[in-house]
Amino acid sequence: MLQLKIIISTFLVMIVTSLLAQESQMVAIKRGAYVPLYGTKDKKPVEVDAFSMDVYPVTNAQFLAFIKKRPEFSRSKMKGIFAEKSYLSHWESEFNYGKNNLSNAPITNVSWFVAKKYCECQGKRLPTMDEWEYVAMADEKRADARSKEEFNNYILSWYEKPKTFVNPVGKTFKNYWGVYDMHGLVWEWTSDFNSIFLSGESRKDKDTDKNLFCGSGSVNASDLMNYAAFMRYGFRASLKARFTTRNLGFRCAKDLK
Repeated sequence: MLQLKIIISTFLVMIVTSLLAQESQMVAIKRGAYVPLYGTKDKKPVEVDAFSMDVYPVTNAQFLAFIKKRPEFSRSKMKGIFAEKSYLSHWESEFNYGKNNLSNAPITNVSWFVAKKYCECQGKRLPTMDEWEYVAMADEKRADARSKEEFNNYILSWYEKPKTFVNPVGKTFKNYWGVYDMHGLVWEWTSDFNSIFLSGESRKDKDTDKNLFCGSGSVNASDLMNYAAFMRYGFRASLKARFTTRNLGFRCAKDLK
């Protein structure tokens, strides 16, 4: 009986190790350009330098391994200025995310501060908004599928689905770059998640992020029909760095030398 338990335990460790190794894979994203929904008054393409991005979002299992090494980021020790009270609130306890098959599901309820630190501890960083949007405009066969109605419909249909954040990573399509789950699983933090609305003119800044949810926020948009992107930009505009929500996770990126 003891020998059987040892075999099972060893087998489970091998599975978890394999999952962690798989989930931390990165792919190289080639240099390119895209026209962002906001931020370019003349609607000219923005250059995106080559970089690497995680194939999958960070999972609960990966994040648990992180806070075991860095317990100062555990739930009970997290300071309020860096994360809301809902930080890791879906976990059963301090160092246990529970038995609800969450091992390979994306980590959520984490603040921007903690997501940024996690990436730094892996020798990586959060992707910029331009990097994220550049990768996210790809479908399975095209680097830029934004003009395709079926692609935008797919993204919009995801917004209507409840609790996709409990699904395992890697179950959506692999896009042109070899990246999974840019759409269909969770929203994701970026390093400059709301910088697009900071113009330096305080009155304008206050108006833009509020009105993004109304008609007037679309005046300077490059594509008035891209409702899927409006949702992403609107969500980012509503965030603060200490916010934690059940459907907001992250993945890491890295500069290419």
